[in-house]
Amino acid sequence: MDAEHLVQMVNDIGNFFTPAHPPAQAAKEIAAHIRRSWDPRMRKQIVEVWAGGGADLSDAGRAAIAILAADAPRAG
Repeated sequence: MDAEHLVQMVNDIGNFFTPAHPPAQAAKEIAAHIRRSWDPRMRKQIVEVWAGGGADLSDAGRAAIAILAADAPRAG
């Protein structure tokens, strides 16, 4: 999937959760939603985008993807 589209999806999810929760909780909710709803390949790709600097990710989105990255299996 296009990385730009994934970033937009993360930001849209963030726009849903951010107004209703403090920042740390919003990040957890976004990460949980992505875990439940996204294909593993999509999750892997957004973590790669985040690891490359996360251009255009919102602050909440960046925090959520950091949570997913911490949960990701380690290579090697």
